[in-house]
Amino acid sequence: MSLDILIQKCKKNDTKAQSEVYKLFSGKLFAVCLKYSRNHADAEDNLQDAFVTIFKKISQYKKKGSFEGWLKRIVINTVLQKYRIKGVFNIVNENNIEDEVIEIEDYQVDMNFLLLSIQELPDRYRLVFSLYALDGYSHKEIAKMLNISTGTTKSNLARARMILKNKIENYKANLNLQSL
Repeated sequence: MSLDILIQKCKKNDTKAQSEVYKLFSGKLFAVCLKYSRNHADAEDNLQDAFVTIFKKISQYKKKGSFEGWLKRIVINTVLQKYRIKGVFNIVNENNIEDEVIEIEDYQVDMNFLLLSIQELPDRYRLVFSLYALDGYSHKEIAKMLNISTGTTKSNLARARMILKNKIENYKANLNLQSL
């Protein structure tokens, strides 16, 4: 069955079509949830909540842009809304920090370690880092999405990068010690 037909059936609340859409996209969308969630369990909850929203709002999908992009946007917004409710972004008095490039020597990092390191970031740092570095949003877009200043987004990104840099350098040092 084509994606267009599945979408039309989902708009009519066809549970078989909804199940098929879930099977087609849940893996990719779960990966998005992992980037924005503290852990695997939170990511599962976020994915479930996002699919509830997706099927409630599927009639709003007008074939402008890709369906997968529309789904991803709902997933990100679902996760961000949870953090807005928790008040994670009520910090306004952050120093303005310009984009700072943090260089790390060229070496490989285990993807599981990297994902875990991102998940361990404080919520406000993790979300800004994921939006900027992993999904390519600008500081202006992030500020609007999170209802914070661009200075705060830059500050949170710089702090996230510094934390990740330290974790990666410690990881590298531990690998070097193990190889001795």
